[in-house]
Amino acid sequence: MNDAESPRQLHWVHYAIEAWGLGTFMIVAGSVAVALAVVPPPLAHWLSTHALAGRAIFGAAMGLTAISIVYSPWGARSGAHLNPAVTLTFAFLGKLRPHDAIGYALAQFTGGVLGFSLVALLAGPLLLGPPSYAIVTKPGPLGIGAAFAGETTIAFIMMSVVLAFSNARPRVARFTGIAAGILVALFITFEAPLSGMSLNPARTFASGLIGHDFTAIWLYFIAPPLGMLLAALAFVSIRSKRAVLCGRLNHTGPYACIFNCSRNELQ
Repeated sequence: MNDAESPRQLHWVHYAIEAWGLGTFMIVAGSVAVALAVVPPPLAHWLSTHALAGRAIFGAAMGLTAISIVYSPWGARSGAHLNPAVTLTFAFLGKLRPHDAIGYALAQFTGGVLGFSLVALLAGPLLLGPPSYAIVTKPGPLGIGAAFAGETTIAFIMMSVVLAFSNARPRVARFTGIAAGILVALFITFEAPLSGMSLNPARTFASGLIGHDFTAIWLYFIAPPLGMLLAALAFVSIRSKRAVLCGRLNHTGPYACIFNCSRNELQ
């Protein structure tokens, strides 16, 4: 952070970018769900009998969306958390002041709801009805226990990879967003049958609110932050807290860093 800043200075532009980022992610998610719902009958039948392929298509779209947001100029400026669990973890690691963490989280929830509401307004039953059902995340056939374990595990993996990449040398750190996007695609493809693949409380809240379905929502508010915090504790126990250099997934561009940042020491 800039030493000249007031300890309580609010960073409204960064909060707005976080709202835009998750809002954009939810717009794309809703749009892809609608597109898959209206494909011609032969392809629709093929997708219904090859669920893995359908999830892979959806996952690829969302992974590419996440990567695009992270590497956009705005994403570079805010750090592109797009997820309250990510923000909470970096605040826990001392990289983000509490009031900024609150600003980020509120913006993420707001942006997610607004973005998904826009798609619901335009698409109506195509998004809210079958087969999309507002892409609500809920436990799969194996039940709440499996869903909780799945969400905790993927959150642990995601944050472990983000910390490993973002705290490496610049030539490696620049691939943090790509690694995160690839994981999003893989998790949607392979983990979604367990929990619907949330990884993000704000993403689940947006779908649940618009779809009027809050099934086991507590799970999606607890498991992702828990998994990411466990990953942070593991990273710190192995590398030390000083090894956490910054809280931005993308550290490129001429933007002042609002995080407690020591990334410049390696440049």
